[in-house]
Amino acid sequence: MTLKCILVTGASGFIGKSTCETLMSKGFQVVGAVRNPEKASTIPAGCKRIAVGEIGPQTFWGHALKGVDAVVHTAAIVHNIKNDAQGTMLPFYRIVNTYGTYNLAQQAAAAGVRRLIYLSSIKVNGETTESGRPFTGEDKPEPVDAYGISKLEAEKGLLHLADETGLEVVIIRPPLVYGPAVKANFLNLMKLVDTGIPLPLASIDNRRSFIFLGNIVDAIGNCIDHPNAAGKTYLLSDGEDLSIPGLIRRLAMAMGKPARLFPVSCNILFRMAKLSGRLNSLLKVIGSLTVDGSLIRKDLGWKPSFTVEDGIKETVSWYLRRAKK
Repeated sequence: MTLKCILVTGASGFIGKSTCETLMSKGFQVVGAVRNPEKASTIPAGCKRIAVGEIGPQTFWGHALKGVDAVVHTAAIVHNIKNDAQGTMLPFYRIVNTYGTYNLAQQAAAAGVRRLIYLSSIKVNGETTESGRPFTGEDKPEPVDAYGISKLEAEKGLLHLADETGLEVVIIRPPLVYGPAVKANFLNLMKLVDTGIPLPLASIDNRRSFIFLGNIVDAIGNCIDHPNAAGKTYLLSDGEDLSIPGLIRRLAMAMGKPARLFPVSCNILFRMAKLSGRLNSLLKVIGSLTVDGSLIRKDLGWKPSFTVEDGIKETVSWYLRRAKK
């Protein structure tokens, strides 16, 4: 394939910004799209910068799609565990994640775009896995919250549109992505480790898959023009699954600090979390969630460029620099 110009949505975001930089390093021309004009200045230098306004079913993408060969769609309303009840939040997530994605894809197909890479979520598969049974792209989707449902609906819409128009769709479902500038749970965990507060997590024996920012954007770059990627759904990881205590020990080691862990039974943790209203948060810490990333390795010959050790070292280095400021 001779794809030259790539549109990246959410170009000022955690994954979108790094995707722009990686694609430019591979020789692609990159158009970076953001919602707010004020964010345009944060798009990496060298990108053509375009503000498209709020993303939804009525967004006009014509000026952003002009001359574009492929789209990498990272823009989304991200998961918010505090307000993610299905009955109230699903319409909110659908506006951007479902209808906004389908609208972009329709206009992309009409503009002659060859391929669209959609950054979905492992939450489409579900929340937890059993020991020795990682999620695969062939599993029956079982999202349990509004965010996951909106992502699954977007995937279905894209595949239907692909059948109708010939647009080549590639779906990527990552687990938790970490790296410099990470936010939310991973950043909060680093803060806890940094404080040295003893954590009652030593008895947890789970396994979770993660993917470093440098690895996911490299995989996206490989999906841009590889002929085997069209129509596929890829699950990604760093290739090494960690327990939560194991992750904490790795973070502490990278910080040059002791990992302060002590054992408390899971039953007691459940009671404490239920009383404090943090049961859902605890389940994400205690439960296992692993993915089988073999398909992209088989199809594209892709493998992670960074080890878990590399990724944690870079992330912690960024955190420590940030903490000093």
